[in-house]
Amino acid sequence: MSYSDSGNAWRNDGAAQPHAYDPYLHPELFRGVATRRVFAFLIDMVVISVPVILGYIFIALFGVVTLGIGWALFWLAWPASVVWAIVYYGACIGGPSSATIGMRIMDLELRTWYGAPGYFVLGATHAVLFWVTVSFLSPFVVLVGLFNGRRRLLHDFVLGTVVVNNSVRAPVAQTARTW
Repeated sequence: MSYSDSGNAWRNDGAAQPHAYDPYLHPELFRGVATRRVFAFLIDMVVISVPVILGYIFIALFGVVTLGIGWALFWLAWPASVVWAIVYYGACIGGPSSATIGMRIMDLELRTWYGAPGYFVLGATHAVLFWVTVSFLSPFVVLVGLFNGRRRLLHDFVLGTVVVNNSVRAPVAQTARTW
């Protein structure tokens, strides 16, 4: 049995491990996920934008008070905004709810394909890969989610993640123990 024949994924011992979230057995986990992801994204953009805007206002006022010397800090504003967004996604997805603030409001949760919760590096990579794919393949990234049962976007396929409706709980296979 090969990877493509089974519809499952490989484990470390060479056997196939089934996907934790099957859209045919539990379609309620994926009902409304695409629409909820759009609204979660918009909420997250507001959450990320507010501190960035406040930072720009502070630098502008600081520049006025220091007679223009403080405006030299504007060169730090864009890199700091990028770092803030990556830390926000990493910390939120790596947190106990495996979801950003927008995702929590919309009852969504990011999981790996085998059911494990997210972690910091996965969340940060998810954000970076999302922005890269949207920059180069914008319509394709969104269209991919409309044509698969798990409503996964392009970067979800690459990272092996799935976003599920958190308001519905389905039995999930136990993840492997680390001890």
